[in-house]
Amino acid sequence: MSWIVTKYLVTAAVVVFVSEAAARSDRLGGLIASLPLVTVLTLIWLYVERQPQEKIANHAWYTLWYVLPTLPMFAAFPWLLGRFGFWPALGAGVALTVASILLFALVLKRFGIDLL
Repeated sequence: MSWIVTKYLVTAAVVVFVSEAAARSDRLGGLIASLPLVTVLTLIWLYVERQPQEKIANHAWYTLWYVLPTLPMFAAFPWLLGRFGFWPALGAGVALTVASILLFALVLKRFGIDLL
């Protein structure tokens, strides 16, 4: 039980660190947020928990493919935010991300990569 609490605390500390950095500097916050911190932590947790190398490698492989369709949201969000406000822009960004993931998965399936 203490292991899971440790994982929660470290992971939460990373999120708080990123949000505090972003509050102080747009550029620094964006840079830190763009780093694959959650993925790196996940890979560390999987390794420490003695998961098979194949599972760790698969996590990194699928993360690569899931990151790509999330990028349109980051391009659309600033434009949407200025026109519709925070919550509608965020909702539209999430909807765009879901649609992008589904479309991307359909395209990749033709190349033998099954995401869904």
